[in-house]
Amino acid sequence: MSPTHRDVATVGIGGPVGSGKTSLLTELVPRLRDEGLDVGVIANDILTREDAERLRERFAGVVPEDLVAGVETGACPHTGIREDPSMNLQQIDAFLEDHPDLDLVLIESGGDNLAATFNPELADYSLYVISVAEGEDIPRKRGPGVVDCDLLVVNKTDLAPHVGADLEVIEDDAAEVREGPVAFTDCKSGEGIEAVREHVDEGVLFA
Repeated sequence: MSPTHRDVATVGIGGPVGSGKTSLLTELVPRLRDEGLDVGVIANDILTREDAERLRERFAGVVPEDLVAGVETGACPHTGIREDPSMNLQQIDAFLEDHPDLDLVLIESGGDNLAATFNPELADYSLYVISVAEGEDIPRKRGPGVVDCDLLVVNKTDLAPHVGADLEVIEDDAAEVREGPVAFTDCKSGEGIEAVREHVDEGVLFA
């Protein structure tokens, strides 16, 4: 019997537009590939596949072109990751037709703090990405994206001095509202990406 989406590990990566999800994927995927993992990537968008095309360019020579795909949700992207994940699940199945030994699929979707949560049928593990440029009060607003994700990623830490954000305040507030881990990243320098990779390994691949 051919493998289906139930046979491959999945990680959801959500967060607001501009939080750095694409940059995080750009840094994370090559590290996962270096582990010897076959990785697929899905980018959700409303009416275009522009994000997928951008990722395909960034992963040229790293990930086969047919393992980077876009899903046009036709509505807010969270519809395709939360209410009805069928389009994403079908895309994973399509990956597996040509890559039956696929180890992991990363599913990226934009969405605000309330919307970007993943249906458990779609994602075994979820990351929610915020940027310090959005303000240091994001964690204490307690949205489901922040509270319910398996790993909260606080990105663009290099901007903290320029926007008046205190990383210690963000860390303390995150600890107040959630039980899971928090990773601080600067995708430009690669800082913190290894910690994210380790959390993904522990939470999904070697759980």
